[in-house]
Order: sequence, then structure tokens, then C-alpha cells
Amino acid sequence: MAATTKAELLAVTRKEFDKLAKLIAPLDAGVAMGKDQDGTSIKDVTAHRAHWIDLFLGWYADGQAGKPVFFPAEGYKWNDLKRYNADLRAQQSDLDWPAAALMLQDRYAQLLAFIEEHSDPELYGGPMKGANNAWTVGRWAEAAGPSHFRSAAKYVRASLKAQG
Repeated sequence: MAATTKAELLAVTRKEFDKLAKLIAPLDAGVAMGKDQDGTSIKDVTAHRAHWIDLFLGWYADGQAGKPVFFPAEGYKWNDLKRYNADLRAQQSDLDWPAAALMLQDRYAQLLAFIEEHSDPELYGGPMKGANNAWTVGRWAEAAGPSHFRSAAKYVRASLKAQG
């Protein structure tokens, strides 16, 4: 069930991030950067989740400024996500594990600050500007943050199990 208030959004954001943070905190670089059968690592997934918070904050800022909002990013459509994610992994390929983990922590802090700075009506009072759909700012924030934290934790657990 999606959050419908600022308090619920803050609670689910903290809860899902804490679960993910506990999973990745003890990991060393060898484990975090080990590739699965698809060529993806825990580091890749962690950096990806941080990046999506950047995307959300950019979408919001562009919508507020009356600029075109590109979903998910300029030059890509939602049905291009596989290509977008592959391109993102290539862009982040030089990122090491400590930098990816720090990036996630930093973007989480930015997301919390964003939520704290906005009221219930700003988060849930209507569609996000520029999104061209009915999703509220809060719903987009939840998709970029807690929902991604939840899926990343699922990936990490499966990856650790597969690694033995």
C-alpha cells in the first residue's frame, strides 16, 4: 500500500533504507562487486538506486521550473529501461564499492531532506508537475526511494545466497 501522507512516506523511506543499509554495511568490495550471471553486481544495484533518487529530484525541479520533464531521462522512454540501465551501468563502471555505498547514503539523505521540506499538500495534493500522469510528488518519491530500496534489498539477499 503506497503512502498517502508525509508521515507515512518518511516512515516507509526510513524503514526500507534501514533494511538495505543493514544488508550492505558488512559487505566487502569483493562480494559487492562480484557479478551475477547477468553481469550485474550489488555495487551496480546500489549505485543504480542512488541514481534514481537523482532522477526523481531532477524531474521535480524541472516540473517546478516549467521545463520539459524527460521520463526516465532525455533520449529514453519507459520501454527503454533495459537499455537505460545498461547505459547507466557502463557510466558507473569505474565507481568502486565505497563510492557507491556513500552515494546511496548521500542520496538517501537528500531524499529525506526533500520530504521533510515539503508539506502533505505539496507531496499529495495533486499530480507532480511535468509528469503527465496522476501520480503525486509523494508517490514519485516513494517509487524512487523506498520501492527501489526494497527491490535492492531483495536483489542483495538473492545475490548473497547465490554467492554461497
